[in-house]
Amino acid sequence: MAEIRAEIRLPTQELRDDIPFFTKVLGMRMDMIYPADDPSVAVFSGHGLRVRIEAGAQEPPGTLRILTDDPDRFADGQRVLTAPNGTRVEIDKLNPPLVMPETAHSFVVRRLTDQAPWIIGRAGMHYRDLIPDRLGGSIIASHIRIPDGGPVPDMVHYHTVGFQLIYCYRGWVDLVYEDQGEPFRLAEGCCVIQPPEIRHRVLYASENIEVIEIGVPAEHVTTIDHEMELPNGPANPDRRFQGQSFVHHKVEDAAWGPFRLPGFEACDTGIAAGTVGVAGVQVARKGHGNTAWTRHDSDILFTFVLEGAMTLEGEGRGPQVLEAGDAFVIPPDMATRYTNLSDDIELLEVSLPGAFGTRTD
Repeated sequence: MAEIRAEIRLPTQELRDDIPFFTKVLGMRMDMIYPADDPSVAVFSGHGLRVRIEAGAQEPPGTLRILTDDPDRFADGQRVLTAPNGTRVEIDKLNPPLVMPETAHSFVVRRLTDQAPWIIGRAGMHYRDLIPDRLGGSIIASHIRIPDGGPVPDMVHYHTVGFQLIYCYRGWVDLVYEDQGEPFRLAEGCCVIQPPEIRHRVLYASENIEVIEIGVPAEHVTTIDHEMELPNGPANPDRRFQGQSFVHHKVEDAAWGPFRLPGFEACDTGIAAGTVGVAGVQVARKGHGNTAWTRHDSDILFTFVLEGAMTLEGEGRGPQVLEAGDAFVIPPDMATRYTNLSDDIELLEVSLPGAFGTRTD
């Protein structure tokens, strides 16, 4: 197979001024220079990049970003430089720390009938935003669907997140995760958490598959891993990823008990334990007794109506009639009550942190 290389071309006015900058300041290697009697082209390589500096080139000088584990020891600690040819050079961290924005609390109701557009996102999946203001960037909640069943054009990848949940709402999907053994089917009513930076891949989906995906923070990086093949082995299901464990909650194993709200019962998914208290996920349904006005002290409390219908009452707000596919966020210390529950009402409740207090007014 023929050898193939790619390079970026940048202009220069005086090549002799650029050579010491790219070699000594940026630490790149000069691989070519010509013609010998009056050089007008030089090729440099380094840091995973090949750059051709050419006199008379018509391109703008552009910007190079160099990422390193220790920016303070690169280019004498300078973070922004300008090469003699005008190219801007930015020095930044290779693996910047995950920044968790402070939550901008708000009361949010998102209805399926709002006709919000479905956006085509990664791997051809359709996304509907369930929290449009994203609470100041602290969380993203997406209703995702794949209209056509079959193989999913996904690659092994991971997310730089603090918390991520996948709840299978309709249909089923085949998934494979790093250190978790062979691929498995995530069935309707089941969920997984994807611990920070666990490699995974979506393999195959049923027709009209729908999932609810929660990510914290709202803006997080997805990185393709071109080296890892899944499944990998041997399996190590007890491994922790930045302190969190992989959790696969199966609906057939659900154990129902009291919920934090009167008039409901719930099953805990085990996600609060798996995340060591970062987040909690419960599925609640109609129980015995009357509902009541309550307040909570969770930083984020998101709810998706899985089945049935109910009325959400909130202080200072008009009653909101909600049905399957609707979602809402209740800010801390706001009095609310769930009423007019249908017999088949079922709610997915996600909280950050996993443990928080609820009091009855």
